[in-house]
Amino acid sequence: MFRLGEDRMTLPRLLDLLEGRDQAGLSDERRRLLERRRQVLLERMAAGEVIYGVNTGFGKLKDQRVPDDQLRELQVRLVRSHAAGTGEPLPPPVARAMLLLRAHALALGYSAVRPGVIDRLLECFEAGLVPWVPAQGSVGASGDLAPLAHMVLALMGEGQCWVDGRPRPAREVLLAHDIPPLSLEIREGIALINGTTASTALLAVALHRAFENLTLADLAGAMTLDAAQGSVHPMDPPVYETRPYPAFRVVAHQVRAWLGGSAILEHHRACGKIQDNYSLRCMLQVHGTVLEALRFARWVLETEMNSATDNPLFLDDGTPIYNGNFHGAPVAMAADLLATVLTTLSAISERRIFHLMTPEMSGLPAFLTPEPGLNSGFMLLHVTAAALVSENKTLAHPASVDTIPTSGNQEDHVSMSLWAARKASQVVENTRRVLTIELMAAAQGIELRRPLRSGPRIEEVLASLRQVVPFRTQDAIASEDLDRAGAWVETQLRQPPLRDAVEAVMALNLSSPFGP
Repeated sequence: MFRLGEDRMTLPRLLDLLEGRDQAGLSDERRRLLERRRQVLLERMAAGEVIYGVNTGFGKLKDQRVPDDQLRELQVRLVRSHAAGTGEPLPPPVARAMLLLRAHALALGYSAVRPGVIDRLLECFEAGLVPWVPAQGSVGASGDLAPLAHMVLALMGEGQCWVDGRPRPAREVLLAHDIPPLSLEIREGIALINGTTASTALLAVALHRAFENLTLADLAGAMTLDAAQGSVHPMDPPVYETRPYPAFRVVAHQVRAWLGGSAILEHHRACGKIQDNYSLRCMLQVHGTVLEALRFARWVLETEMNSATDNPLFLDDGTPIYNGNFHGAPVAMAADLLATVLTTLSAISERRIFHLMTPEMSGLPAFLTPEPGLNSGFMLLHVTAAALVSENKTLAHPASVDTIPTSGNQEDHVSMSLWAARKASQVVENTRRVLTIELMAAAQGIELRRPLRSGPRIEEVLASLRQVVPFRTQDAIASEDLDRAGAWVETQLRQPPLRDAVEAVMALNLSSPFGP
């Protein structure tokens, strides 16, 4: 049982909760703390204290006092007015992560909400409800106001939820699950929408898939190295021991483990070639640096998931602390880094694909087809990879360097954290497709080396791939092969050996990026 507000949320723990391998709840001790801090706030209110967001307007309207008999209505109108998002919805895993992460943030005890609010978030999460949250509309200033407002609106029965891939009225969905709509009390609307939760949830899902991408890159790179008859010596211990980044050792181990027992490697050991092109020879340095960057991004993510990003924060005696913890700068910069390094990962993969298709470089038939000319082989699959990499290069432009004043210049510097996370997510998905193309091309190249065989682990992967995408001696509809290979990749990442490889890569990542 994950104790909200007490246990440390980590990326693996979040994934376990999202996938139903763990459960979350409030301990009795935490519930008493929340009730005590709520009571202290109510006592201050009864004494006539003016507190921002409780009995005042919001943003530029901070100096507008709201009468006591309208304080509940203030919170409801806040959510309705701030549910101003637009565009396609955030993916269901992200919307579900938002429910859980907001519950955890409120359970930290600095927002002075009733425990029942957290219970309702958790009840909706456990029932599998997915709020319909438009992806556009946040500048990451007072957090992700619009996306979180749409999430809360669904809990109130006034928004929408995902049902079978379509939006449905939230009131109907709540009724079907016997969940009463959430009634907001004083202070609770702003507490629910004031934070970086949407950006953080999106970064969490993207970052996990980025770790999976790195594992795919190690496998695809190893297969390409074999198909192209490259050298594995750039992965030897003296290389990473003389440039001792911890991630370099992990990548070298992964690649060498995939290639263990390869007859292709043995066959060309005395070929006389001195060294390979950079896309093969510098795989360790590029993949390893990507892993180091993912370690840092994970450190930021896990710090953010365990942070109180509300304003004001309420101390144990009820003192409000006015602050800027809702500013999404940490998430934005981590997401921008993620987009940058995954773009680099896709770029080196594309160069390896090109290497395989060029006879002068790989010694394989042009475009990996036994009969080039009549057949185009992998020619256009490489073009697709090139197009995706070019798109990544544009998306890698950092969002965090931009700012645009909002709320009458009260919010005169904003983070653009949600856009940064959205861009990073798209780069991650583009890179997944590029790596899938490399896996397909490398598999074709290895089979063009027959009767020589690669290592047992690679041959096992290749045999599994061949159950859905055959070795191509003549042209077929390339997009259909790519779609089948993409679905195969998603399945393989959930089972050995790829699942184990992902866990090995993530095991390096401790709570600090500076540890071994």
